[in-house]
Amino acid sequence: MTEYNIYCDESNHLESDAISPMLLGAIYIPKEKLKAANKRVREIKAKHGLTLGTEIKWTKISPKKVAFYLDAIDYFFDNDDLHFRAIIIDKKTLDHKGFKQTHDEFYYKMYFELLSKILDPQFKYNIYIDIKDTQGIRKVKKLRDVLCNNMYDFDGTIIQKIQQVHSREVEILQLTDVLIGALQFLNRNDVKSEAKRQIVERIKVRSGYDLQKSTLVREPKMNIFYWKARDNA
Repeated sequence: MTEYNIYCDESNHLESDAISPMLLGAIYIPKEKLKAANKRVREIKAKHGLTLGTEIKWTKISPKKVAFYLDAIDYFFDNDDLHFRAIIIDKKTLDHKGFKQTHDEFYYKMYFELLSKILDPQFKYNIYIDIKDTQGIRKVKKLRDVLCNNMYDFDGTIIQKIQQVHSREVEILQLTDVLIGALQFLNRNDVKSEAKRQIVERIKVRSGYDLQKSTLVREPKMNIFYWKARDNA
C-alpha cells in the first residue's frame, strides 16, 4: 500500500489578525520519493550559493534570490511526484454566528476540506504541520479526531500520524510556504514586490492557471479552491 507524506502550512488563520485572506495549503508526495526530493532541493540551494541550512520562505524572497526561487518553483512543477492543494478564504465574508460555529470549528472544517480531496482510503498518510503557535498540540489532536471520524478511520489505518514539525528542517514544507505565500500575495493589494511578482508569474505560466479562481476538483498538480460561504449554506 502506497504511503504518502503531506506537508501542511497556513497563513492568516487567526480570527483576530484582521488580515484576509486566510489560506491553508499542503504539498504531498509518496514517502519513498521524499529523500530524493529533499536532496534535489538542497542541490538547487548549492547551485545558487546558498547554504544547505538556508530556509526557503516566501518572506525571504528578494531580488538577489529570484533566480533561486524560480528554479525551486520549476522543480516543483517538473517533479511529477509533488502535488499541491490550497484553500483560500476571505475572512471578511465569514459569519460564524449565522452558521452557529466558532472560528476554531470553522478552522477544522476548512482543514478537513483541504485534506479530504487528497486523502484516499486505499493509501496511508503521514501529515506534518508547521509549528505556528502554542496551541499546536491541541490543534493536532483535534484535527486527527476530525479527519479520522469523517473518514471512518477509527483504528488509524489510513492516517498513520499527524505531528508538528519545524519548517526549517523540511525542504518540502518550505515549498508549501512559498506556494501559499504566492497565493496570499496575489489576493492582497497592500503588498508590492517586483521579485515576488516574478515568482507569481512563473507559477501562473507553469500551472496554466491565473490562480484567481478555483481549479477543477481533480486537478492533480496545482489544485486551488476559493471557498465561499454560500457554497456551504
